[in-house]
Amino acid sequence: MDFRDDVDLDASQVEDIGGGGGGFPGGGVVIGGGVVGVIVLVVALFLGGNPAALLGGGDGGASRPVGAAPTSDLGSKCRKGSDADQSDKCRVVGVVNSVQKYWQGAFAERDKQPYRTARTILFTGAVNTGCGRASSDVGPFYCPADSRVYLDLGFFDELESRFGAKGGPFAQAYVIAHEYGHHVQNLIGTSKRAGNDRQGAQSASVRLELQADCYAGVWAKNAVDTGFYEKPFTSADIQEALDAAAAVGDDRIQRRAQGRVDPEGWTHGSSQQRVKWFTTGYETGAPGRCDTFSGGI
Repeated sequence: MDFRDDVDLDASQVEDIGGGGGGFPGGGVVIGGGVVGVIVLVVALFLGGNPAALLGGGDGGASRPVGAAPTSDLGSKCRKGSDADQSDKCRVVGVVNSVQKYWQGAFAERDKQPYRTARTILFTGAVNTGCGRASSDVGPFYCPADSRVYLDLGFFDELESRFGAKGGPFAQAYVIAHEYGHHVQNLIGTSKRAGNDRQGAQSASVRLELQADCYAGVWAKNAVDTGFYEKPFTSADIQEALDAAAAVGDDRIQRRAQGRVDPEGWTHGSSQQRVKWFTTGYETGAPGRCDTFSGGI
């Protein structure tokens, strides 16, 4: 996964606020082992809804991130693709730029509405969002109320240490592309289909998450055409994404946490389903093939 050395990065699409997001009064809610903690984590991880509401961390009011002035000037550090190959934060900038350039083109082809860019907020520990306050325990998430993706880079260590994924640069890119899949769903109105159907093997929540996985695969197929990468991704790159997708399947998380699998508690889909839908997106390269709402999944 090599960026073109001379490609220009647009660091304005990513804001690094560090620990400026504050914390929860009284320390907030700690997610640990046990059934309840794992259920909250499964619901929140990669969820295109309101993770803060699950944690009791806010009322969903439209507050902007605390620390609006960046604590780290990414614009001076992340200028070229060569920077993205050397720095984790600049890699995020490069991936975000590529993902959004792809969707700008895809929306233009649909000729129905323009794509609106969404900023990624890098934070540490906790952050205030348009969906309320959230801690890094919920993992990366998209907040539809303020159209932002929120990411604590420490999650990528958790992906390996807690969830058993192999990790790697493309596993990180998959996570980011998945969250922008939720932004696409928000723009075209698909997110509204979830309603209160948030749990169960055939629930709208699972279908939304699998579609976001598929959208991530679609971007991966078309990424080189965005001009940010030297060449198409290798099979080793794609395997990193598949491994990450499988690691956060509901069945694998449940089995590790409680020794059994309960499909009625699923919110994101099984490991097999997540791999299947990312692969569908990658093999077809077509967003129209990501219809997870028709028939079985």
